[in-house]
Formats: sequence, structure tokens, C-alpha cells
Amino acid sequence: MRLGAVILTMGNRPEELRTLLESVAKQDGEAIEVVVVGNGAPLPELPEGVRTVELPENLGIPGGRNVGIEAFGPSGSEVDALLFLDDDGLLPNTDTAELVREAFTRDPKLGIISFRIADPDTGETQRRHVPRLRAADPLRSSRVTTFLGGANAVRTKVLAEVGGLPDEFFYAHEETDLAWRTLNAGWMIDYRADMVLHHPTTAPSRHAVYHRMVARNRVWLARRNLPALLVPVYLGVWLLLTLARRPSMPALRAWLGGFKEGWTTPAGPRRPMRWRTVWRLTRLGRPPVI
Repeated sequence: MRLGAVILTMGNRPEELRTLLESVAKQDGEAIEVVVVGNGAPLPELPEGVRTVELPENLGIPGGRNVGIEAFGPSGSEVDALLFLDDDGLLPNTDTAELVREAFTRDPKLGIISFRIADPDTGETQRRHVPRLRAADPLRSSRVTTFLGGANAVRTKVLAEVGGLPDEFFYAHEETDLAWRTLNAGWMIDYRADMVLHHPTTAPSRHAVYHRMVARNRVWLARRNLPALLVPVYLGVWLLLTLARRPSMPALRAWLGGFKEGWTTPAGPRRPMRWRTVWRLTRLGRPPVI
């Protein structure tokens, strides 16, 4: 199984990027083809053999990763699966690529694998990095309904069938949009605790646009993918959860502004999932109302 890797960078972490590339190069088995996408930023000097794309403007996370996919041909067709890795992460184990190959080969309906993210100093995995509701034990692998954006592997047949990430999201929830389309097409998603990406512990709210993007894209996600009956239920639950968390007034204003923007701006193509997919999500422990 041929593997490629897409690494998105803003050009501000050259040392971390080099360390990540070294960890990819050390993987057991056939060498992984790598493309580094400079998302509106010039790239530093990189090892020989690494493909590069410098974008004149920041296209956002999904837009930049989609460019990386196409660097491997239409829908990444030059390889069988693509690893998507954060530029400040690294693969601490040399067998991760072989585990990916083995998992995809053994299960022909497996479309996406979500890696376990662990802090390099403490070994801790943040609860938000376990893509399921029952997240108390990050060392337990399972079927899941979404995946982590900068620590995953996607079979390129999935991308050819359901399309890439939603460019217009720019940041936040783009993985869930792809995950729902993937599950609706009959593929499965696994969280694998034994496939580890080291990444420093961070808070998602470090991004200035976090609250607005999270709210706007949550509405877009529902409008694009859910049956009409579930759209108000899903968004009503998330509105109540947001209020229950008692955000600061500036954060709440940004969130409410994004929520309104999600209703008043185009969400992109609407392809509601089948009710059979709703039932599958429910059986996997995360019905699409939360």
C-alpha cells in the first residue's frame, strides 16, 4: 500500500517541521511521499525529495489540505492513503505507517483512521482529542464517528468518492463534515490508540477566530448534512451546551455572531445523510444531535 503525507504549515515552526519530516522518513516499510504546503507563507529549506507547494494566500486548514491532496494527483490517486499531520507534531514510533497499511489492508471498508494525540512531555491525551463521547480511556481503540484533523490517515478512494474537505469552512468542523459524508457512503472510521502523534498540549481557543468559526461552521455542518428534522434539534442542543459552559461575554458575542452568520450565508451543497446513517451514528455512540 502506497502512502503519502500532507503537512500544512504557516512557515512559523521550521524546527518543528524538520523534526516531523525526520520522523516520517524513519517510518518502517516503503518510503512515504511527502508534500509540504505553505499556506500563504514561504517555506523554509526542506529535505531533498519533499514536494512543496507555496500558496500566495492563506486558504484555511481545509483549503490548504485539499491542495496537498491534489499534489498527489486527482483526489490523491497516486497513493492509496494519505497521512495528514500537524507541522508541530511528530511520529514517535517507527511502526505507525506499517500499522496504517495493515489496518487498511485488513479491513476494506475502513476509510479513515484517527491517531491518538499525546503530549510529548507528559504522555497525556486531552479529552477533546478522543473523537467519541466516552473519552475517559484514551488508550482504548474503537469505531468512531469523526477524526482528528492533524493526526489521521485517509484512504484516497474515500476522497475520490465523497470529495475532500469543505474549503469554505476555513477552520473548525471540517473533519466532521468529511466524516459524515464518509459514513454515509458506507465507509467506517477507527480511532487507534496505538498510532500516536506527539503534539504539545494546547487549547483550541488560542485561535482568534475560534468562537465565531466554531459556531458558524456548526450551523453549516448541520445545514449541509443532516435530515431537515434533525437540524433544529442538533443546533438547539449545541446552543444550550454553549450557554451552560458560561463563556465570557466577548466569547459569547463572537459565538452568537458566528451562529447568525451560519444561517445567513451559503453553507455549500446540501446532501442530507440517509436515516440509515443516522442510525449507524447512534449505534456508534454519537447520534447526530450532539
